[in-house]
Amino acid sequence: MNITLSADAKLVRATRRYAKLRHTSLNSLLRQYMRSIGGEEDLCAQHAEEFKRLATEQAGRSKRGYVFDRDDSHRRSVCRKAC
Repeated sequence: MNITLSADAKLVRATRRYAKLRHTSLNSLLRQYMRSIGGEEDLCAQHAEEFKRLATEQAGRSKRGYVFDRDDSHRRSVCRKAC
């Protein structure tokens, strides 16, 4: 089914830029949003899919030689909450 929407031109341009950065279209974003609020799509599945996409498409930013340490990670997150 086709629908017609009216929206501010500035909002449409900004949303198209948002979609382009995520390698999708405005139409696809709106369809996905409608599925999420209409109950057709599990929000957790959406988040998992977005995480998977970002993890495979985005370059990491860790310093060369960095090794993940769970305790170190916890200390940083606690510090952020306290600061």
